[in-house]
Amino acid sequence: CLENTDPRVRGRGIQLLSQVLLQCYSLLQEKEVLHLVLFYESRLQDHHLVIPSVLQGLRALSMCEALAPGLAVSVLKAIFQEVHVQSLLQLDRYTVYSIITNFMGSREEELKGLGADFTFGFIQVMDGEKDPRNLLVAFQIVRDLIGKNYALGPFVEELFEVTSCYFPIDFTPPPNDPHGIQREDLILSLRSVLASTPQFAEFLLPLIIEKMDSDLQSAKLDSLQTLTACCAIYGQKELQEFLPSLWSSLRREVFQTASEKVEAECLAALHALSACLSRSVLSSDAEDLLDSFLSSVLQDCRHHLCEPDMKLVWPSAKLLQAAAGASLRTCHCITRSVVPLLLEQHTKHPQSSQRRTILEMLLGFLELHQKWGHVEEDESALLALRAPLCSVVFSAMTDPSVQLQLVGIRVLTVLGSLQGFLSPSDLELVVDHLLRLILHEEDSQSSEAAMDAAGSLAPIHPQSFSGCMIPRLGEELQPGRDEEEEGSRAPHRLWQRCLQALAAVSTHASIVRETVPVLLRHLRQLHKGSEAGSAQDVVSVCQSLHRVALQCQQDAESCWYYHQAVVPCLLAMAVQAAMQESTHPLLGKALLEEEALAAMVPVISAACTHLSPELAAQSVSHVVSLFLDGEVSFLPQNSFPCSFQPFEGGERLEAQRRLVALLMAFVCSLPRTVVIPQQERLLRELLALSCSSNCPFTATTAAKCFAGLVNKHAEGQQLDEILRLALNRMEPALAEGPQRAQALTLLLWVRPAPRAAGRGAGAGAARADAALPAQVSKALVLRYHPLSSRLTDKLLGLLADAELGAATADGFSLLMADAPDVLHKGCHADVRIMFRQRFFTDNVPKLVQGFHRAGPDVKANYLKGLSHVLNHLPKPVLVTELPTLLSLLLEALSCSDRVVQLSTLSCLQPLLLEAPQIMSMHIDTLVSKVLSLTSSPTMAVRIAALRCAHALTNLPLTVLLPYKPRVIRALAKPLDDKKRLVRKEAVAARGEW
Repeated sequence: CLENTDPRVRGRGIQLLSQVLLQCYSLLQEKEVLHLVLFYESRLQDHHLVIPSVLQGLRALSMCEALAPGLAVSVLKAIFQEVHVQSLLQLDRYTVYSIITNFMGSREEELKGLGADFTFGFIQVMDGEKDPRNLLVAFQIVRDLIGKNYALGPFVEELFEVTSCYFPIDFTPPPNDPHGIQREDLILSLRSVLASTPQFAEFLLPLIIEKMDSDLQSAKLDSLQTLTACCAIYGQKELQEFLPSLWSSLRREVFQTASEKVEAECLAALHALSACLSRSVLSSDAEDLLDSFLSSVLQDCRHHLCEPDMKLVWPSAKLLQAAAGASLRTCHCITRSVVPLLLEQHTKHPQSSQRRTILEMLLGFLELHQKWGHVEEDESALLALRAPLCSVVFSAMTDPSVQLQLVGIRVLTVLGSLQGFLSPSDLELVVDHLLRLILHEEDSQSSEAAMDAAGSLAPIHPQSFSGCMIPRLGEELQPGRDEEEEGSRAPHRLWQRCLQALAAVSTHASIVRETVPVLLRHLRQLHKGSEAGSAQDVVSVCQSLHRVALQCQQDAESCWYYHQAVVPCLLAMAVQAAMQESTHPLLGKALLEEEALAAMVPVISAACTHLSPELAAQSVSHVVSLFLDGEVSFLPQNSFPCSFQPFEGGERLEAQRRLVALLMAFVCSLPRTVVIPQQERLLRELLALSCSSNCPFTATTAAKCFAGLVNKHAEGQQLDEILRLALNRMEPALAEGPQRAQALTLLLWVRPAPRAAGRGAGAGAARADAALPAQVSKALVLRYHPLSSRLTDKLLGLLADAELGAATADGFSLLMADAPDVLHKGCHADVRIMFRQRFFTDNVPKLVQGFHRAGPDVKANYLKGLSHVLNHLPKPVLVTELPTLLSLLLEALSCSDRVVQLSTLSCLQPLLLEAPQIMSMHIDTLVSKVLSLTSSPTMAVRIAALRCAHALTNLPLTVLLPYKPRVIRALAKPLDDKKRLVRKEAVAARGEW
């Protein structure tokens, strides 16, 4: 074939040889490669029909390691001389680029020996290329030519022209493009070429200026982004000639554009230009371009800040701030000129709206000072303006306009963060103004903003805040002050704000030591008052203590101080209240309310989670001894009227048993490495209490405490024994008898819900008696304990029970949901990765089987359990299982149980967005069932159904069009729904359809 006179036959022969070489090029020896290279080079002069196969053979040879020196240069010279690349088909042109790329990767030094001839040859190859697949490779070759320092010689402009002719990229990929090349890919690839060398600057910058004047927004954006990229490698020399034109274009776009994107890119480009000029090293005789450039910026923008109508104020301010943010030098040059002007304008404009605008601009420039930090010699200009700046800020904070107050607070926060800027007398005024806003401002926005500002400034100026603010807040909390304004709600609001402010400023170790005693003193006053303080008052103090605890967690010293100060104090007050309840029913009663104890739980928990293991072990021994042995010696003011025995029987000790909630908060928040003393005894006591207490709160917290300890318990015989003991209490009661409801709740804790008619008055107590194993199941599921499967199998069996099936189905929500108190990672619980996916894999097939086998009266229980599981499953996992479960989900929509309907709709809505192709197969059923539920008597179901109707529009248009008239008619009815939230969803859904 190779010697045949017919070029087609010769082409087939060369094609076969090239295909063989592509398979075995790595096996060739040097002499063989030499022989083949000479043969293929000669074939480049053959008929044009042969050339594509020749190029494939050369591509194979370009990948050979046994390529003799000089052959790479020889091959490329032959291609440059003999082949008119742009007359070839796309694939053959791609082959040429691949040959060049291969040689540049393996024979770099040889190719560099060609000098500028190699660059010129490549320019000829690339000139006129149009295919985006080839352009991506060609752009990469140009980047390598420049980045690896190949000689460009006199061909810099030609190389620029051959690449810049594509700028800006105007490419729209065809529909269903199998190559996946996007316009953004080409833009970024070309930009990396154009911005790869300062040698292109004299050609590129005029092109950028020209394209910035384009009517196409995409061209403007591409030009601005390319300019920003170029500034990273350019110096003053490259920019000098074009600075006036560049600034003129940028200024014009910011002043005139209606596009936020164009404005943002203009500001980014100005920032980059200023940074580039700031970076450049000046020679002694060179002109300082930065100064002259900034002078132009100031000259063109400064006067707009003084215009009465303030039309161009914001564009000018944005330009000035973009330039000022580039470097420390630009920052001080511009702020030195602009800040005095803004202060002057503030005095000239009395209206609040105008003053707010001026203050917001001032804030921007001050934040730039904050960004660059403290430099003494450069701060003098700003320090000279301290008095007028403070005056402007304090004026804003006393203005009736809330919006002006908010900006003033932000400016004050920045000024206070500038090291050494505020004098001691200024700081006193700062504290006065913040206190006034915190305590007496009617608008809550200003009060909250002032608290946040105090929290930010307190660690910077701890002495000022601890010396001025904390004592005054403490005074406001003193008893007796409220009586001065009897009958008004103002004192209670003032009291609440004091508590919040004390927490907000506790952001420094020294301040924490001031605020915590004040908060605890107030809590003691609530406890000891002649009349019982309300539980809500206790909750408010605990919320402030909790915030302080969270702020202390990152500082070990503050954390330990807080723990030592707060935890014993809370325990002492609670123990005292529990002991006094029988003799003084009103005294300290508020501390024993469920909501008050529940508010103490996160306080104690946050005080324990970040303790070091050594300190935690020291503290836990005291707390466990308190609850097991009544050891109160470590508590402050520990002269109690009787012994503390929370695990003993008897009605008179019920108040003491409620304090198990505080034990739970403590022991369940410790790191897993901390050994709990007397743990087995403690577990047995908790188990007994959770089963025997008639108080739902006590039983539930004992169960949660038991579960938290079991979850962290080390594997072994002791754990197995305590779990056997728990199971022995559950299983007999589940079989039959009057205690079945209690036993079920023991197996699975279900949060209290409205009691169904006919359940009887004992249902709440039964639910509480059974609280423990609810938590046990959860504790074991989280850590993949082998016993968890036995418990869940028992639950699955109970779904078919006519009496307990519905409650069991609700229990699946507890197993899958995030635990809010003890069983979560924040308190160091053993939560294994993907436990939900494992639970799904192990149990959903059993749920599905049970559904198919179940009688019609209990099928809804299986659907409810399934919907709870699916609702808490990560959506990517759910999408993969969707085909097998979708029919069941659709059947669940027909269930009369509103919980099942709501859970299923919540599950379907994201699936309509994430798996439209699968959902499209069931469009008829989906539309019918979703539309029927938009008329549900339950508002939550109507809202969820309308959201699903909205999400249906994500399905393919061809699927939706036949249903469009029907859906629009059906969605007209909820437009008149009596509930505003339903009408809102109906408007959104119907509008989309």
